Amino acid sequence: RQSCRQPAGHRAGPEPGSGGLPEGVEYIPTRKKGKNPMKPVGVAWYSLYSRTRLGYLFYQRQVKKARERYPQGHSAPQPCCFPGVKILPIPVLSNNYSYLVIDTGSSRAAVIDPSDPLAVQAAIEEEGVMLEAIFCTHKHWDHSGGNAALRQRHGSCKVYGSALDAIPELTNPLADREKVSVGCLTFEALATPGHTVGHMVYVLDRGPFGTPPCLFSGDLLFLAGCGELFEGSPETMLASLDVAVGLGEDTLLWPGHEYALECLTFAILLELDNPALEQKLQWVVQQRQEKRSTCPSTLGEEQTYNPFLRTHRPELQAALGLRQGGGEHPDAFRARVLKEVRRRKDLYKAT
Repeated sequence: RQSCRQPAGHRAGPEPGSGGLPEGVEYIPTRKKGKNPMKPVGVAWYSLYSRTRLGYLFYQRQVKKARERYPQGHSAPQPCCFPGVKILPIPVLSNNYSYLVIDTGSSRAAVIDPSDPLAVQAAIEEEGVMLEAIFCTHKHWDHSGGNAALRQRHGSCKVYGSALDAIPELTNPLADREKVSVGCLTFEALATPGHTVGHMVYVLDRGPFGTPPCLFSGDLLFLAGCGELFEGSPETMLASLDVAVGLGEDTLLWPGHEYALECLTFAILLELDNPALEQKLQWVVQQRQEKRSTCPSTLGEEQTYNPFLRTHRPELQAALGLRQGGGEHPDAFRARVLKEVRRRKDLYKAT
């Protein structure tokens, strides 16, 4: 079993410093050229990837290559323990995270987005737990590709997710705000469309443990970033992000990808004089130099540097050269700001 860390104040923040990349540090993008199947390469490819067997075959190729390249995983995560619950991030593929969430009292467990079934099964065996539930945030193979193999191995395990997404092996479709118990753990599903039409996030209730809520955000929200709008409008994504923010500042964010360095390096181009952003970037640079995971962050922290959660901030609006039109609803303007940030991020090429 892996040892745990207990978040101190639940903020893995950096030490104050001079800002920007440290001298002599070269930025290496998290997503190598051509390695991310979800990069915007056209509607036709996205349709093939998400709806046909060709996408599954591509996913299998990605799994094979990632196992060869990262035999111990792409990052060194640290399990997080609270009284009665253990959260184990599992680095899979080239930058994904699955999460094994354990009720330590009963040794019952759930997994979120089991991309690589071998890596997830290895964690289950090492922890000595019984897998009762798979919570799938959305249909993309890099989040759902391990469902079938794990279901085959754990016959009583149920697969939860939205009926609006074609999630493999789905046994228990969930509605917005529906709750599921695994041992003493309670997960609430929240509908957060935008990345896909049926995208859902899962919130681990602080309930019996007296811990902060934990948000498993899939491709809705990353550290300093958000998912691409493959099947939703900026207005839809904005509403989904607002749902996440409404969970409270102390909520721990457990994202579906290790994109922190790329996202922060982009974000600092928009807000050059943001001390919180500068500090977080310095900390993330150090973490990634050591191949350490950057999660979790908190939603309170994210609102200080994540441009997709700062659409209401005048400094970001000014940096984008956007002004609210006469009679324009504030949320309509925020959606326009989000659209521009997303457009720039999609075009961003790290150098």
